[in-house]
Amino acid sequence: MTARERRLRIRRKDTVPRQQARLNPKAMEYLGIKDKVEIVIGGKKRLIFSALALDSVPESEVWCNSDELKELGVADNTIAAVRAPITIAGVKA
Repeated sequence: MTARERRLRIRRKDTVPRQQARLNPKAMEYLGIKDKVEIVIGGKKRLIFSALALDSVPESEVWCNSDELKELGVADNTIAAVRAPITIAGVKA
């Protein structure tokens, strides 16, 4: 099985709760995301959030909490690899 991932824009939104990411339902479907989303920035920073579908989110974006992203050092409009968390031998990442 190949890991499906896509480069999407990470947006800071005050309306999104901490530890949560909002994605377009179509994007969640083609990325195979069910309940968690993994965001990898620059191949180094790896973040995992609870995923929630929201129709108002553009397909090319992922919305996360503003304050949380500031604390993690992630700028607004950052492009990152977005995918379902990779499982290794039945252990969730």
